[in-house]
Amino acid sequence: MKAMILAAGRGDRMRPLTDHLPKPLLPICGKPLLDYHLESLARAGFADVIINVAYRSAQIVAHCRSRDYGLQLHFSNEGDSALETGGGIRHALPLLGDELFAVINGDIHTDYPFARLREQARAMAAHDLVHLVMVPNPPHHNRGDFSLEDTRMRVDGAQRLTFSGIGLYRAALFADTGEGAFPLAPLLSQAMNAGHASGERYDGRWCDVGTPERLAALEAELGCVKAG
Repeated sequence: MKAMILAAGRGDRMRPLTDHLPKPLLPICGKPLLDYHLESLARAGFADVIINVAYRSAQIVAHCRSRDYGLQLHFSNEGDSALETGGGIRHALPLLGDELFAVINGDIHTDYPFARLREQARAMAAHDLVHLVMVPNPPHHNRGDFSLEDTRMRVDGAQRLTFSGIGLYRAALFADTGEGAFPLAPLLSQAMNAGHASGERYDGRWCDVGTPERLAALEAELGCVKAG
């Protein structure tokens, strides 16, 4: 099974840190955020990883090619403007193929065991188009995104959780889309309403590294810098 890391965004909320460095290369305890994902995917037994790039793409490509992660890396270049999450995945489908694939947001930090995605892929129902990893709602997103009832995803419900940015997808989810920029959330909602979306809850470490303040808090939590 192939995996994709979403690394094309500008990271405007991370400015000024991202003025000269793409967000996936921002260091967390001295290691680029992207490296955490790539090393974890290699440990989990993944072999082929696609990385979509746009903003400061040359820096990301050069960084990845300067290291040996034990992976076959492929780059989906979106040009000058990122295609949003949905459009970025759709643009990379020629590299991802028709089989089930994993997608991971490049701007999160987590200890989620990616080997579990391979297990979930084997258990995923044939009619399901997506499987989402959900996490407890962080303070900056306390309303959550979707509901998880047992192992089924719902657009609405009492048990609202936050989408972690980690999921499994079938290419068929994008069958009615065209090239260009578009968000992923409406496609997820359609799959849920059709009964074609499963999910799981993860209570381990997870952080949306979306602002300089959250990055600093994460490093304090990890113990590599002092809080405050």
